[in-house]
Amino acid sequence: MAYMRTYGRIGQTNGVGGTWVEVQTDANGTNEQVYLTALTQYLQLGLGESPFYAGAGIPSYQSVVTQTFPDFYASRAQQYFSPYFASIAINRIPGSNPPIYQCNIVCFSGAILSLEVAT
Repeated sequence: MAYMRTYGRIGQTNGVGGTWVEVQTDANGTNEQVYLTALTQYLQLGLGESPFYAGAGIPSYQSVVTQTFPDFYASRAQQYFSPYFASIAINRIPGSNPPIYQCNIVCFSGAILSLEVAT
């Protein structure tokens, strides 16, 4: 069994405040919560913001300069995280500015998750 952990923030308002909590492999040995937390952080990250994962993130504001629509990067995130879930679909909510993405996920355990992530 591979043990994994990451950290996520709960209780934040508009990206401000909150408490950091550890998210780790559950008692059954599944890492779905770890990958879900990582996906959320990936989508909230600005492109080039991380020194370790420079290609990760959604450049919602930088897209004006680069003329690359943010959905391209959401598609890359979907491809990157697809091996870790039975099914994953990331779609932008129409008319959202800055973009808000609806993530519909089916886990290998059978759990169905749906969440919105603001970039």
